[in-house]
Amino acid sequence: MLDDTQVDSALVITAHPDDVDFGAAGTVALWVEAGIKVTYCVITDGDAGGFDATVPRDRIGGIRRDEQRAAAGEVGVNDVVFLGYRDGRLAVSFDLRRDVARVIREVRPQRVICQSPERNMVRIPASHPDHLAAGEAALCAVYPDARNPFAFTELADLEPWKVAETWVMGMERANRYVDITESFDRKLAALHAHASQHPEPDSIDPLVRGWNSLNAQTGGLVEGRLAEAFWVIETG
Repeated sequence: MLDDTQVDSALVITAHPDDVDFGAAGTVALWVEAGIKVTYCVITDGDAGGFDATVPRDRIGGIRRDEQRAAAGEVGVNDVVFLGYRDGRLAVSFDLRRDVARVIREVRPQRVICQSPERNMVRIPASHPDHLAAGEAALCAVYPDARNPFAFTELADLEPWKVAETWVMGMERANRYVDITESFDRKLAALHAHASQHPEPDSIDPLVRGWNSLNAQTGGLVEGRLAEAFWVIETG
Protein backbone atom coordinates (compact mmCIF):
# COMPACT_ATOMS: atom_id res chain seq x y z
CA MET A 1 0.00 0.00 0.00
CA LEU A 2 1.02 3.57 -0.57
CA ASP A 3 2.42 5.56 2.31
CA ASP A 4 0.60 8.82 3.00
CA THR A 5 3.72 10.69 1.86
CA GLN A 6 3.24 9.19 -1.62
CA VAL A 7 -0.31 10.50 -1.95
CA ASP A 8 -1.15 14.00 -3.15
CA SER A 9 -4.85 13.56 -3.84
CA ALA A 10 -7.68 11.31 -2.64
CA LEU A 11 -11.30 11.03 -3.73
CA VAL A 12 -14.20 9.72 -1.65
CA ILE A 13 -17.20 8.49 -3.67
CA THR A 14 -20.46 7.89 -1.79
CA ALA A 15 -24.17 7.59 -2.48
CA HIS A 16 -25.50 10.06 0.11
CA PRO A 17 -24.51 13.00 2.26
CA ASP A 18 -23.24 11.59 5.61
CA ASP A 19 -22.05 8.23 4.21
CA VAL A 20 -18.43 9.33 4.28
CA ASP A 21 -18.80 10.63 7.82
CA PHE A 22 -20.08 7.33 9.18
CA GLY A 23 -17.49 5.27 7.34
CA ALA A 24 -14.34 7.27 6.78
CA ALA A 25 -14.31 10.80 8.24
CA GLY A 26 -11.71 9.94 10.86
CA THR A 27 -9.37 8.58 8.21
CA VAL A 28 -10.01 11.57 5.97
CA ALA A 29 -9.11 13.94 8.82
CA LEU A 30 -5.78 12.15 9.23
CA TRP A 31 -5.08 12.31 5.50
CA VAL A 32 -5.78 16.03 5.41
CA GLU A 33 -3.42 16.48 8.37
CA ALA A 34 -0.78 14.62 6.36
CA GLY A 35 -1.13 17.14 3.52
CA ILE A 36 -3.35 15.12 1.19
CA LYS A 37 -6.00 17.04 -0.74
CA VAL A 38 -9.29 15.18 -0.34
CA THR A 39 -12.34 15.64 -2.56
CA TYR A 40 -15.81 14.27 -1.87
CA CYS A 41 -18.04 13.08 -4.72
CA VAL A 42 -21.61 12.61 -3.44
CA ILE A 43 -23.80 10.97 -6.03
CA THR A 44 -27.25 11.92 -4.68
CA ASP A 45 -28.47 14.95 -2.74
CA GLY A 46 -30.05 12.76 -0.08
CA ASP A 47 -33.49 14.12 -0.92
CA ALA A 48 -35.27 11.00 0.39
CA GLY A 49 -33.73 11.45 3.86
CA GLY A 50 -34.73 13.34 6.95
CA PHE A 51 -37.22 12.74 9.74
CA ASP A 52 -39.12 16.03 10.13
CA ALA A 53 -42.36 15.83 8.13
CA THR A 54 -42.91 19.58 8.53
CA VAL A 55 -39.93 20.37 6.28
CA PRO A 56 -41.06 20.64 2.61
CA ARG A 57 -39.58 17.77 0.65
CA ASP A 58 -38.30 20.08 -2.08
CA ARG A 59 -35.98 21.70 0.49
CA ILE A 60 -34.33 18.50 1.72
CA GLY A 61 -31.77 18.21 -1.07
CA GLY A 62 -30.46 21.71 -0.47
CA ILE A 63 -30.37 21.21 3.29
CA ARG A 64 -28.39 18.01 2.94
CA ARG A 65 -25.90 19.52 0.52
CA ASP A 66 -25.26 22.33 3.00
CA GLU A 67 -24.89 19.83 5.84
CA GLN A 68 -22.37 17.78 3.87
CA ARG A 69 -20.29 20.86 3.08
CA ALA A 70 -20.31 21.77 6.78
CA ALA A 71 -19.38 18.20 7.76
CA ALA A 72 -16.55 18.19 5.24
CA GLY A 73 -15.22 21.38 6.76
CA GLU A 74 -15.00 19.71 10.18
CA VAL A 75 -12.32 17.35 8.83
CA GLY A 76 -10.58 19.88 6.58
CA VAL A 77 -12.21 19.07 3.24
CA ASN A 78 -13.38 22.03 1.15
CA ASP A 79 -13.99 20.38 -2.23
CA VAL A 80 -17.38 18.63 -2.44
CA VAL A 81 -18.89 17.57 -5.78
CA PHE A 82 -22.58 16.60 -6.04
CA LEU A 83 -23.75 14.63 -9.07
CA GLY A 84 -27.46 15.26 -8.46
CA TYR A 85 -28.89 11.76 -8.86
CA ARG A 86 -32.17 10.91 -7.09
CA ASP A 87 -31.89 9.46 -3.62
CA GLY A 88 -33.33 5.95 -3.36
CA ARG A 89 -33.32 5.35 -7.11
CA LEU A 90 -29.64 4.81 -7.82
CA ALA A 91 -28.73 2.19 -10.41
CA VAL A 92 -25.45 1.27 -12.08
CA SER A 93 -26.09 2.98 -15.39
CA PHE A 94 -23.57 3.93 -18.04
CA ASP A 95 -24.40 7.57 -17.31
CA LEU A 96 -23.43 7.11 -13.66
CA ARG A 97 -20.21 5.29 -14.56
CA ARG A 98 -19.33 8.09 -16.97
CA ASP A 99 -20.06 10.82 -14.43
CA VAL A 100 -17.93 9.16 -11.76
CA ALA A 101 -15.14 8.50 -14.26
CA ARG A 102 -15.25 12.19 -15.17
CA VAL A 103 -14.68 13.18 -11.54
CA ILE A 104 -11.80 10.71 -11.23
CA ARG A 105 -10.14 12.19 -14.33
CA GLU A 106 -10.65 15.71 -13.01
CA VAL A 107 -9.37 15.03 -9.49
CA ARG A 108 -6.62 12.54 -10.50
CA PRO A 109 -6.43 10.81 -7.10
CA GLN A 110 -3.88 8.21 -6.08
CA ARG A 111 -6.48 6.86 -3.63
CA VAL A 112 -10.23 6.37 -3.87
CA ILE A 113 -12.54 5.48 -1.00
CA CYS A 114 -15.85 3.96 -2.07
CA GLN A 115 -18.70 1.87 -0.72
CA SER A 116 -18.98 -1.87 -1.05
CA PRO A 117 -20.91 -3.32 -3.99
CA GLU A 118 -21.50 -6.46 -1.89
CA ARG A 119 -24.37 -6.76 0.58
CA ASN A 120 -23.14 -6.87 4.18
CA MET A 121 -25.15 -9.67 5.80
CA VAL A 122 -23.87 -8.81 9.27
CA ARG A 123 -24.72 -5.08 9.28
CA ILE A 124 -27.52 -4.54 6.78
CA PRO A 125 -27.71 -0.69 7.07
CA ALA A 126 -24.30 -0.59 5.38
CA SER A 127 -25.98 -2.12 2.33
CA HIS A 128 -28.63 0.41 1.37
CA PRO A 129 -29.35 -0.28 -2.34
CA ASP A 130 -27.92 3.12 -3.22
CA HIS A 131 -24.68 2.19 -1.43
CA LEU A 132 -24.38 -1.01 -3.44
CA ALA A 133 -24.98 0.84 -6.71
CA ALA A 134 -22.54 3.60 -5.77
CA GLY A 135 -19.87 1.05 -4.89
CA GLU A 136 -20.28 -0.87 -8.12
CA ALA A 137 -20.29 2.28 -10.24
CA ALA A 138 -17.21 3.61 -8.44
CA LEU A 139 -15.27 0.39 -8.98
CA CYS A 140 -16.32 0.31 -12.64
CA ALA A 141 -15.12 3.88 -12.97
CA VAL A 142 -11.80 3.06 -11.29
CA TYR A 143 -11.40 0.03 -13.56
CA PRO A 144 -11.70 0.32 -16.46
CA ASP A 145 -13.59 3.53 -17.27
CA ALA A 146 -11.36 6.32 -15.94
CA ARG A 147 -8.18 4.81 -17.37
CA ASN A 148 -9.56 3.76 -20.76
CA PRO A 149 -9.33 6.64 -23.27
CA PHE A 150 -11.94 4.94 -25.44
CA ALA A 151 -14.52 4.13 -22.73
CA PHE A 152 -16.52 7.36 -23.03
CA THR A 153 -15.73 9.52 -26.03
CA GLU A 154 -17.53 12.46 -24.41
CA LEU A 155 -14.70 12.53 -21.84
CA ALA A 156 -12.01 12.85 -24.51
CA ASP A 157 -11.03 16.30 -23.24
CA LEU A 158 -9.90 14.75 -19.95
CA GLU A 159 -6.72 12.69 -19.73
CA PRO A 160 -7.25 9.08 -18.60
CA TRP A 161 -6.22 8.35 -15.04
CA LYS A 162 -5.26 5.20 -13.10
CA VAL A 163 -6.13 5.09 -9.40
CA ALA A 164 -3.27 3.35 -7.58
CA GLU A 165 -5.35 1.93 -4.73
CA THR A 166 -9.00 1.75 -3.71
CA TRP A 167 -10.25 1.58 -0.14
CA VAL A 168 -13.68 -0.06 0.18
CA MET A 169 -15.76 0.66 3.29
CA GLY A 170 -18.79 -1.15 4.69
CA MET A 171 -17.64 -4.70 3.94
CA GLU A 172 -17.89 -7.73 6.23
CA ARG A 173 -14.12 -8.18 5.95
CA ALA A 174 -11.22 -5.76 6.17
CA ASN A 175 -7.48 -5.81 5.63
CA ARG A 176 -6.73 -2.28 6.84
CA TYR A 177 -7.65 -0.72 10.18
CA VAL A 178 -6.91 2.99 10.59
CA ASP A 179 -6.44 4.22 14.16
CA ILE A 180 -8.71 7.29 14.37
CA THR A 181 -8.54 7.80 18.12
CA GLU A 182 -6.96 11.23 17.69
CA SER A 183 -9.41 12.34 14.98
CA PHE A 184 -12.55 10.78 16.47
CA ASP A 185 -13.87 14.08 17.87
CA ARG A 186 -13.70 15.59 14.37
CA LYS A 187 -15.54 12.59 12.97
CA LEU A 188 -18.29 13.13 15.55
CA ALA A 189 -18.44 16.83 14.72
CA ALA A 190 -18.89 15.93 11.05
CA LEU A 191 -21.71 13.51 11.89
CA HIS A 192 -23.48 16.09 14.06
CA ALA A 193 -23.43 18.51 11.12
CA HIS A 194 -26.12 16.29 9.54
CA ALA A 195 -28.79 17.59 11.93
CA SER A 196 -31.66 16.80 9.56
CA GLN A 197 -30.87 13.09 9.86
CA HIS A 198 -30.67 12.70 13.64
CA PRO A 199 -33.90 12.86 15.66
CA GLU A 200 -31.89 11.69 18.71
CA PRO A 201 -28.46 13.31 18.32
CA ASP A 202 -27.30 12.16 21.77
CA SER A 203 -27.39 8.57 20.52
CA ILE A 204 -24.77 9.16 17.81
CA ASP A 205 -21.67 9.28 19.99
CA PRO A 206 -22.07 5.94 21.83
CA LEU A 207 -23.26 4.18 18.69
CA VAL A 208 -20.32 5.26 16.55
CA ARG A 209 -17.83 4.80 19.39
CA GLY A 210 -19.07 1.23 19.77
CA TRP A 211 -18.59 0.49 16.07
CA ASN A 212 -15.12 2.00 15.99
CA SER A 213 -14.10 0.25 19.22
CA LEU A 214 -15.10 -3.08 17.70
CA ASN A 215 -13.11 -2.28 14.56
CA ALA A 216 -10.05 -1.53 16.69
CA GLN A 217 -10.41 -4.79 18.61
CA THR A 218 -10.82 -6.79 15.40
CA GLY A 219 -7.79 -5.04 13.93
CA GLY A 220 -5.62 -5.90 16.91
CA LEU A 221 -5.23 -2.37 18.27
CA VAL A 222 -4.65 -1.90 21.99
CA GLU A 223 -7.63 -1.50 24.28
CA GLY A 224 -9.21 1.94 24.23
CA ARG A 225 -8.30 2.76 20.65
CA LEU A 226 -10.81 3.49 17.87
CA ALA A 227 -10.54 2.50 14.20
CA GLU A 228 -12.19 2.62 10.80
CA ALA A 229 -12.00 -0.50 8.66
CA PHE A 230 -11.43 -0.91 4.93
CA TRP A 231 -10.70 -3.51 2.28
CA VAL A 232 -7.77 -2.03 0.37
CA ILE A 233 -7.03 -3.26 -3.14
CA GLU A 234 -4.34 -2.33 -5.63
CA THR A 235 -5.98 -0.84 -8.71
CA GLY A 236 -3.10 0.93 -10.43
